[in-house]
Amino acid sequence: MSGDELAPSSIAKVWVQRTDSAAPTSDSVVVEEPLEIRIKRGEVEEQLGITMRTPGNDLELAAGFLWGEGFLTSPDELVSIKVCADKTLSLRQRANVVIAEVVQSSQEPIRILERRFTITSACGVCGSTSISDLHKRGIIKVPSPSHSIQELAVMASLLVGRQRIFEKTGGLHAALLVSPKGEPVWVREDVGRHNAVDKVIGAALIEKKFPLNDWTLVVSGRIGYELVQKSICAGISAIVGVSAPTSLAIDLAAEFNLTLLAFARNGLAKHYLPTEP
Repeated sequence: MSGDELAPSSIAKVWVQRTDSAAPTSDSVVVEEPLEIRIKRGEVEEQLGITMRTPGNDLELAAGFLWGEGFLTSPDELVSIKVCADKTLSLRQRANVVIAEVVQSSQEPIRILERRFTITSACGVCGSTSISDLHKRGIIKVPSPSHSIQELAVMASLLVGRQRIFEKTGGLHAALLVSPKGEPVWVREDVGRHNAVDKVIGAALIEKKFPLNDWTLVVSGRIGYELVQKSICAGISAIVGVSAPTSLAIDLAAEFNLTLLAFARNGLAKHYLPTEP
């Protein structure tokens, strides 16, 4: 494993002993390390939280987190986002701290005090815990996708061959943003499914592609409430997952007109309807 003075990487080499072999062999495992997210307004800098993540695309992760949790209401409010440059810290320590500078006039989000917390890579709802919170933030319904549900179901196959770290470790999630033209644009991986989604949304935010109307989010696992919440906040029109959805995810998607498909495999999927037909 890497020493303390080295910046963290996404993959680590370890030694394993298989039960059917006498000789130890090397293996690749996904790295999980803490990332501290700080926000700076003017001269005031404060810690928002610490998330356990797979190193890589950390600036995108922080940007996506800020947007999804209501710390930003416009892409223009994000002045800069960078890795900590404090020379009193080791390279590894600096690499695990991201500082986002926002305009001083940006509003403190609802329930700000509840947002200074430690986030695990397996956390569920990260801050916004009810549908009413999104209404209070002024989040509106997303536009319907131009793609048919059959076309959306096929988009799950776009993950094939694009999960570079998963192919080496088998131990993390992936998120993919598909453009209105049906083209895969950003794919990111992380030990946390919500982190992977924050990374692709953050990439779109940094590239000033918001709002993501008629874009589709494809995820490699279960569709929970927090993934639907992040999608809606970014204006995404459809979410497609290869595993099951939760009841609250379905309710939230229906409330904000997000098209939700799950169990998407081999070109087939289940489309969860907002009302009984």
